[in-house]
Amino acid sequence: MSPLVSFSLLLFVSAFFYYCIAVPVVPLLESGENSQAPKSRTNVFDNSKYGILQLDNGLARTPQMGWNSWNFFACDINEKVIKETGEWRIVLNSSIDTEIKKFLWDCGGQVPRHAHMALPLHLMMLADALISTGLADLGYVYVNIDDCWSSKLRNSKGELVPNRRTFPSGIKALADYIHERGLKLGIYSDAGIFTCQVRPGSLYHETQDATTFAFWGVDYLKYDNCYNLGIKPQKRYPPMRDALNATGRTIFYSLCEWGVDDPALWAGGVGNSWRTTDDIADSWISVTTIADLNDKWAAYAGPGGWNDPDMLEVGNGGMTYQEYRSHFSIWALMKLTHCTLTALGAMSRAHPLPHHLDVGAAAVLATVCGIGLGRLEAPLLVGCDVRKMTAETLEILSNREVIDVNQDSLGVQGRKVSTAGSSGCSQVWAGPLSGERLVVALWNRCDNSTAITVEWDTIGLENATAVSIRDLWQHQDLSENSVSSFSATVQSHACEMYIFSPSSVSYTMIEQV
Repeated sequence: MSPLVSFSLLLFVSAFFYYCIAVPVVPLLESGENSQAPKSRTNVFDNSKYGILQLDNGLARTPQMGWNSWNFFACDINEKVIKETGEWRIVLNSSIDTEIKKFLWDCGGQVPRHAHMALPLHLMMLADALISTGLADLGYVYVNIDDCWSSKLRNSKGELVPNRRTFPSGIKALADYIHERGLKLGIYSDAGIFTCQVRPGSLYHETQDATTFAFWGVDYLKYDNCYNLGIKPQKRYPPMRDALNATGRTIFYSLCEWGVDDPALWAGGVGNSWRTTDDIADSWISVTTIADLNDKWAAYAGPGGWNDPDMLEVGNGGMTYQEYRSHFSIWALMKLTHCTLTALGAMSRAHPLPHHLDVGAAAVLATVCGIGLGRLEAPLLVGCDVRKMTAETLEILSNREVIDVNQDSLGVQGRKVSTAGSSGCSQVWAGPLSGERLVVALWNRCDNSTAITVEWDTIGLENATAVSIRDLWQHQDLSENSVSSFSATVQSHACEMYIFSPSSVSYTMIEQV
């Protein structure tokens, strides 16, 4: 997280690069074996910029997922919270026994207002059985401690040490606790002399700190950008990469450089993910601004290295249901890597549980603020108070089909492909998926409902191509033979999301808007 005083400057810098740097033309569709691209252009599926890595650490083949402490707890963090979070993750990522199913049915198929008070003790008694179901098959593996975990001074040997009051058992014992439950522990430091909350940073201590992290059993490092002495990030971030690799322990390296020096252009050889923007806020203007800023770097993300536009704010209370659904949809389409769900449950309206979920899974999800979606590996770093969760928030976060888009094996970031209306507020976003499919999002950022149309040539299809269309929010097949274009009326600030499956493969190139 960057200091607030830098916000205006960073917005100016981000805006400057957004409008002043040419964006490379990138293909939208995967090439079929017999497809013919215009010879005057590059191959239809040129992925030469996706995930160009030199780390060779075998991580981030798909975006990471887990939990992060900052957005809800900030500096009020301690080992008890981390341990309890680990236990909740066990509940999340487990098969559900018949007693929980019965609990939900007794509630008439809906989660009661005080379900979070009724179930936790029961669920914790199930922990041992739930562990045996195999967390390796699930995606929620990282339990990440953000800033404020350490003491304000290093010890006499110059080593980082945890705050004795909040982490009395030490980080190694905490890591052991987390690992015993099939999870991984993440920690935070800074590529400066101090962290953003003025704890010791790792600048000039890279080897020592990386060795400490590895000894403790840390699996993930978020590396911030505060108090950096004005040294270019291209010089400050590689030493920690080298130090982590030298430990012999596989540690996910997440750069939090705020996008100041366009890390998408250089961080592929440094980290597994890189922040492309300043901190997100729980507001519509923040979501739309960050989506646009991150969009320009779509060609530079992919398996091994991911753009990070900061965390999801779904359920934090600052936006409407439709705005949160748009936020989740666009973040999923963009294959974004650092999605944190904060303060879930702040939304007030009651909503039935999603009909497509197993009732037992739904009960646990609604109770413990998680998703528990089998083998899906959605890039969600959950950061909520697990005592609070609404069914509306659950409906957004537990959409299997949207998460499938995010975790599609092709690993290509979707992007904005057309705009219309006042100030370009009527938008089409799209991206290629495996199996020669497309994801298409109709995003209405206007103040009124409007009809949004996607033309086939906008998404790289020949006009005569017949397309099957599936609605990912209604979970319905809409058409089997649409041709030329598709239209839908979209509510203000809403986003409708679809899978397009062409009946034949005949592609053209498109340009990013």
